[in-house]
Amino acid sequence: LDDRMDPYASTDAAARHLRDLYSMFDDWELALAAYNCGPGNVRKAIRRSGYKKKFWEIYPYLPRETRSYVPQFVAICYTFNYAPEHNLFPESHQIFPRFDTIMISQYFHLETFAKQLNVCLDDLLNLNPNIKRGAIPEGTKNFALRIPADLKDTVVSNRAFFYDAPGKVGKEQLDYLARNTPGSTYGREKQVYRVRSGDVLGTIANRYGVRVTDLKSWNNLNSNMIRVGQYLQIWVLPTYNSSTKDLYASSARTENKAVAIEGRRVHHVQNGDTLWEIANTYSGLSIEKIKALNNLTSNTIKPGQQLIISSE
Repeated sequence: LDDRMDPYASTDAAARHLRDLYSMFDDWELALAAYNCGPGNVRKAIRRSGYKKKFWEIYPYLPRETRSYVPQFVAICYTFNYAPEHNLFPESHQIFPRFDTIMISQYFHLETFAKQLNVCLDDLLNLNPNIKRGAIPEGTKNFALRIPADLKDTVVSNRAFFYDAPGKVGKEQLDYLARNTPGSTYGREKQVYRVRSGDVLGTIANRYGVRVTDLKSWNNLNSNMIRVGQYLQIWVLPTYNSSTKDLYASSARTENKAVAIEGRRVHHVQNGDTLWEIANTYSGLSIEKIKALNNLTSNTIKPGQQLIISSE
């Protein structure tokens, strides 16, 4: 779930943030500048300008993008307010469908639910843009799912029926994706590690049974460079401890098991996977068979790719 994609939640958050920025600077143009580049950069520009307090007075000391952002914002506001005076009219109006909400506190597969309601899946996803992978994840509490308003009574009066199948279908696949997406913290506990002399990301990742790509994502690293004394956030599986670390290190690769999708067993390629390793992970599989099942003309594969390993 990503509430930044929800137009209602994100607009509310943006308005609250702008209110807080205005309380800091007591000026809407400075608040907008801080919204774009952060209040720290605006304070720095104020200091460098000799403690001037207006946007155009500190303009030369602001980041280039912010110098454009505020005038563009003003121009758009002007356009909305005075469009008819300049013969500007929208070519079409998009009418948002009337909707109501139902509360979900379980895993919930939207495609199955859409089929039950006989509504278009895309319409349901458009009403709920904060749902990233077509399902509400397990552990979610009181999620307000938007549905067409005219179907609300039908769902409420047959809640047991409408909640049963969507609570089961696709659960294993979503759980797999959640665990294996680079940088995911799903089902893990946070630990903090202080880098010592001689450490490299590879050895740290192996010690904690995680991937280098995860370490980089969790710590916003653009390269493999780390420094002595640096603190790294590491998200480990709940049962990780000193006596199980070797087990986790050995299973970090084999965790990538096949999942069933549309009647086929599919392997999701992870960083570092090769056709030889995948062929040796599953019984009765060879490099040639993988290439034939997936119409591959070379041995090159990439992370995130889905490889069919069985059509049964």
